[in-house]
Amino acid sequence: MEELPFDKSLDFSRESEILKVLGHPVRLKIVAGLMSQSCNVKKIWECLGLPQATVSQHLALLKNKSIISGRRDGVEVFYQVTCPEAQKVVGALLSEMLVTSEECHTGD
Repeated sequence: MEELPFDKSLDFSRESEILKVLGHPVRLKIVAGLMSQSCNVKKIWECLGLPQATVSQHLALLKNKSIISGRRDGVEVFYQVTCPEAQKVVGALLSEMLVTSEECHTGD
């Protein structure tokens, strides 16, 4: 990795907020799932096996921080990831998990 000097002019405010919001396993699972498909809250709580109220609270926080957005279709709201930085972070985590999992299974 290339060495970078310390730079006090860098402002990581937005990046810090994204990492804070993604710092919960349930929110990571929600974002990971929404990266491949948009879903309504019912499908999310059914897939995760969590109470609807819990999922709704996490969705509200993700939406409030502009990580996801909702699209209304009749009475349902379908959520999707709209933050490219969050997609990159979760994508990197998923890639690393797959590599680690493959290494564990192959004995490397």
